[in-house]
Amino acid sequence: MSKYPEYSHVESKKWFDRALDAVPSGVYGHLGPSEGLFLPITKWPLMCDHAKGTYFWDVDGNKYIDYMCAYGPNVLGYCDDEVDAAAIEQLRKGNCTTSVSYKMVECAELLKDTVNCADWAFFMKNGSDATTFAVMCARAHTGKKKIVFFKGYYHGDFQWAQKADYPGILPDEVANNVIVPWFDLEALQRVYDESHGDVAAIIAQPYDHGNFYDNVCATPEQWAAVRKFCDDHGMLLIIDDVRVGFRLDLAGSDHYYGFKADLICFCKALANGYNMSCVCGQEHMKSTASSVVYTGSYWLSAEPFAACIACINKMKRLDTPTMFREKGTRLLDGLVAAGKEHNIDLKVSGEPALFYFRITNDDNLYLHQEWIAECVSRGIFFASHHNHFINAALTNEDIDYTIDVANDAFSVVAERHPELGLIK
Repeated sequence: MSKYPEYSHVESKKWFDRALDAVPSGVYGHLGPSEGLFLPITKWPLMCDHAKGTYFWDVDGNKYIDYMCAYGPNVLGYCDDEVDAAAIEQLRKGNCTTSVSYKMVECAELLKDTVNCADWAFFMKNGSDATTFAVMCARAHTGKKKIVFFKGYYHGDFQWAQKADYPGILPDEVANNVIVPWFDLEALQRVYDESHGDVAAIIAQPYDHGNFYDNVCATPEQWAAVRKFCDDHGMLLIIDDVRVGFRLDLAGSDHYYGFKADLICFCKALANGYNMSCVCGQEHMKSTASSVVYTGSYWLSAEPFAACIACINKMKRLDTPTMFREKGTRLLDGLVAAGKEHNIDLKVSGEPALFYFRITNDDNLYLHQEWIAECVSRGIFFASHHNHFINAALTNEDIDYTIDVANDAFSVVAERHPELGLIK
């Protein structure tokens, strides 16, 4: 018998039905139930009412401790008072104006002082904007066409970053993409030779943090070898730090792993949910970045710059990478121990600040999906097959409560499956 009653989602279902009538898929993209991450759908909140700190409340009034953090942007806590105050002050002064706000300059200077490889910063809105700009710069700088990806990559959803069999994608749009296993120098050399040296860059996340499989952390030695390969072959090294950026190291994930990227892309943790992204780069890429034709109607709005400045300064003051490592470790150790109480093996992988986990007792992940759904329906918002995030508003009390609810959910799953022999 569960000691935590399950939530109901009557109002959420009503709003989602309205959404289906007005919006394709109701909620589109990876946030939507059509993606298959919310199973069964009846266990999940589909519409939010408000949020604060590490919590959000759905339209039925149910409260959740949120380990998805809006899929990453919530780095300090929802509605952080300092960040919101800076943004509101700037909004009252002016946001999207004909002449660019000086806040852009202050923000770029702060990023130069913070990010190890940054000699400049170029701003846009989405992670896909940033990775696309970086790839354009690489091709413009080298005069070469092909881009190397590591297997399991995700660098946004613009056409060049998708795959040929995806709806609406033309083979020509991905014809210059080359995929190799992570850190396989022999494969890198082979594709370089097969391309007759026509390779502009490698674009990669800091470590293998894909979905639906165990994540694999990198080592400084592995990255040093890739950095040398790029230097020896006239290729650029682009780090997609959209998801991990500032969570491992405020100087950038390349700095965390001991090397220096030519270009590095940031988005999610830049401004605690205010809409912006950026590419930072070394001095030798600055004139190339100036030459690329790339802009957007709202890319230089001032409100997010003010939020970014406040966010980065607060992350520095709190030393959030250390905080995330400690809190993530506390949470994961507790979840693994709770699983063992019910003969359930919860395997964790990735960095504690951006972790992935799965139940290994079955090969098809159904048991894992069941446990996740039981956690969510009791107020702990995990995702079935995605990385999870730590934010600075999460307390040790929140973590302890999470572990207790997760333990309860483990018991529900174990009792439901006597054929697996999970109950001691």
